[in-house]
Amino acid sequence: MRYPSEHEEQVNLIRWSTLLSKLHPELRLLHAIPNGGNRNIVTAKKLKAEGVKPGVPDLCLPVPIVQYAGLYIELKRRKGGKLSDEQAWWIAELRRQGYRVEVCRGWDKARAAIETYLGIRT
Repeated sequence: MRYPSEHEEQVNLIRWSTLLSKLHPELRLLHAIPNGGNRNIVTAKKLKAEGVKPGVPDLCLPVPIVQYAGLYIELKRRKGGKLSDEQAWWIAELRRQGYRVEVCRGWDKARAAIETYLGIRT
């Protein structure tokens, strides 16, 4: 059985959020943080100079709720993929700063985390 790539999982999550944003406009704020992926050396140097940092979670929903300043999601494939040391550091630090951070295996788990965070009932 072939499992979807992390890219495919993230595309599915963004499609879902775009469709649901008609009912829940705060989902329009969900955005990707393009820190991962393979890049050529010139592009990598440019992005590093602009402030791209390794380990930052994949997605951010900058919607504060009573307990949290916002939600970050580190999206992993359903099978395989583990947290790097940099990712673990960012997750711990963001939590210390008052953010909710979820590590989700598959877009459906990320969807559930967002629904729980925003109190969406589907």
